[in-house]
Amino acid sequence: MTSATDERARPRIEGEREEQIFAATLSLLSDVGYDRLTMDAVASAARASKATLYRRWSTKADLVVDAVSRAACMPSPDAVDTGSLRGDLLAMSCGVGGLTDTVPLAVMSSLVTALHREPELKDAFHRRFLAPRLQLTQELFERAAARGELAEGADPELLAQVLPAVAIHRTFIFGEAPKDGFVERVIDEIVLPACRTETVR
Repeated sequence: MTSATDERARPRIEGEREEQIFAATLSLLSDVGYDRLTMDAVASAARASKATLYRRWSTKADLVVDAVSRAACMPSPDAVDTGSLRGDLLAMSCGVGGLTDTVPLAVMSSLVTALHREPELKDAFHRRFLAPRLQLTQELFERAAARGELAEGADPELLAQVLPAVAIHRTFIFGEAPKDGFVERVIDEIVLPACRTETVR
């Protein structure tokens, strides 16, 4: 296990150098896929040493997830607390890091395919990419429930998955990146009506 002292002793890779490494990683991921992407290839494309990469990222999975996370940066929690569920969903989905600010389809296609075969990648992706976003989304719905915007028996966890699921379906089935107008329609015609529907148990 890496100690706090070891972590502080590691040379930092940041700024323009970090962006070059992430750009090289995404480009290779798009061109050759996750399975054929290697740390050697990233180091060569970014004109960095492999030792430099391994001092920052212990595995290929860690590097790839960090690169994808940077390309699809998570919205700031402060920026998505607008006082209404509709406002929060629009702020989260249509701003920087939202559903309309997407990673190239070739990159995400390669990643999604590999997630089913690579436990290390799946763990890193869920822990470092998905978990923070799911937490933020669920917080929006929990605030909405506290304001009385959700009907009796509504499930915030399930409702939080609707908009991302529709956006992912549009991206991978139709090959179209979700636009602001599409996201707004899904919110107004599907998500909000579902929030107001009483659940029969």
